[in-house]
Amino acid sequence: MDILHLIDRLEALLNEGTHPPLTKKVMLDEQRAWELIDQMRIAIPEEVKKAKRINQERDRIIAQANEEATRIIELAKEQAAQLATDNEVTKAAQARAGTIVERAQREAEALKLDADDYTVQVLGKLEEDLAKAIGIVRNGLLKLQQDRGYADTPSGAVESGKHTS
Repeated sequence: MDILHLIDRLEALLNEGTHPPLTKKVMLDEQRAWELIDQMRIAIPEEVKKAKRINQERDRIIAQANEEATRIIELAKEQAAQLATDNEVTKAAQARAGTIVERAQREAEALKLDADDYTVQVLGKLEEDLAKAIGIVRNGLLKLQQDRGYADTPSGAVESGKHTS
């Protein structure tokens, strides 16, 4: 399940809660809140798995670029060997092979840089999304703790990490 959807549901739950007169507290359905928190605990590892899949895709693209570069280099070597019939042709072939090898290396490097840029962009977006989600979850937990009278609990710590359903 999409973590942002779960966050929207948590926000809706807080908005649906009742406000006792003259307080800033919100009374809400505890069971629904715990269910949402449990679903978030399941969804966040899925987001991490998605990031790993993106990283694997990047590695696959880099490997493919390296294979293509190797194929182009081998092709250049074959072409150079075919052209090496006499001294003039050999010199021209060596120059052409060098150019082809350089071009192949540039293309391989460009493919690798593009794959790296794409991965950085996707992982950066994922990091932003996860940071937002963690902030919202922390705020929700803090709010729930404050509402239940756990105001003295240090932020980030949940009362023994257990709840009753």
